[in-house]
Amino acid sequence: MPAWTLDELTRIAEATELDLESERSDGSLRKPVTMWVVRAGDDIYVRSVKGRTGPWFRGAQAQRQGHISSGGVRKDVTFTDADPADWPSVDAAYHAKYDAYRGIVDRVLTEQARESTLKLIPR
Repeated sequence: MPAWTLDELTRIAEATELDLESERSDGSLRKPVTMWVVRAGDDIYVRSVKGRTGPWFRGAQAQRQGHISSGGVRKDVTFTDADPADWPSVDAAYHAKYDAYRGIVDRVLTEQARESTLKLIPR
């Protein structure tokens, strides 16, 4: 399985946001959605504020593939549900990176948002 390089991990982790384009069944990409992104260990994660019913999340679930752009890194990725055991480290990463946005960061720390945690795996 491909892994992120240290440079990619660092650049994405230092970027404030990530643009995510999920793949349609015909292989074309949906319109990009801008969101927060965090690094926990050697993995990259995103969450849907609206949980599993959020429009971009449902699109990502359909084909489980797409494209991301963040910190100058452009990569085709696979979307996989994060292991719930990883949620606490992802929560901590969101706190560490986005606590300056108090009131907003709390929206990605709800149980609904936690259940939509996706790990991004490079292809």
